[in-house]
Amino acid sequence: MMSYQPPPQEKLFYTGVHLDKRMRKNHPLRRIDKVIDFEFIYKEVKDKYGSNGNVSVPPTVILKLMLLLVFYNVRSERELMETMPERLDWLWFLGYDLDTDIPNHSVLSKARKKWGVETFKKFFEMIVWQCVESGLVDGSKIFIDSSLIDADASNNSVVDTHSLKKYLNKSYLELERRLDEKENTRKDSKDFREVNNRYISTTDPDASIVRVGKPKLRYHTHRAVDPAAEVITATEVTTGDVNEAYRMNSLMQAHQGNIGANANTVVADSKYGTIQKLSNLL
Repeated sequence: MMSYQPPPQEKLFYTGVHLDKRMRKNHPLRRIDKVIDFEFIYKEVKDKYGSNGNVSVPPTVILKLMLLLVFYNVRSERELMETMPERLDWLWFLGYDLDTDIPNHSVLSKARKKWGVETFKKFFEMIVWQCVESGLVDGSKIFIDSSLIDADASNNSVVDTHSLKKYLNKSYLELERRLDEKENTRKDSKDFREVNNRYISTTDPDASIVRVGKPKLRYHTHRAVDPAAEVITATEVTTGDVNEAYRMNSLMQAHQGNIGANANTVVADSKYGTIQKLSNLL
């Protein structure tokens, strides 16, 4: 006999509801929670907070939110917070319950500004070291590669620097300063190609125009990956016009510094196989 779905009726009370029981045993967030101890962050950001005023969102929660944002490739911090009540696994990972108030998305941007870049670099290094101590990193072999990341800026924001004042007015002085810094960096380093000297984005001056398919404003993210458990042991972000081959040595050095051992084998595609790079390894 066919049954019919009765209309839903809200319960006044829920008993015996545990988010842990709602997650499968092999959930990737379980593995992360087991291996990584996020408590280290309290010591690292202690000097970033005052002794009075409003109580902040716990730093461990902020760091986990940032991890979820990247791990699940969520498009924005706003979307992350809007999706949060629907994801029992995310709530469990954060130590939240079904009725926990979700923080405003602005806590992430405020934390990034308050903590600073160097603090996040230290986070990465400490988490990599925890992976080493847990036996997830072998260290003797690494894979090196890079990816182009689209900048959050429109091509319509690109202007000709030869007539910059005509377009920018009040923004000109600040952008001119950024241009001078960018130009000095190019002159002092052989890592940069001699492109993007004339055109620049007014909304994202650090991005560069890359002609892979349709020309777009992009960045380059460079990575060294240990194949034992596919842990990223070193990473760098540069403008999109940086030749990835020039980041090979710095990634190898960062790998060594982060795990305390040299890589005996380096695997990379043909773009890294320049005469200069190969001779440096001999």
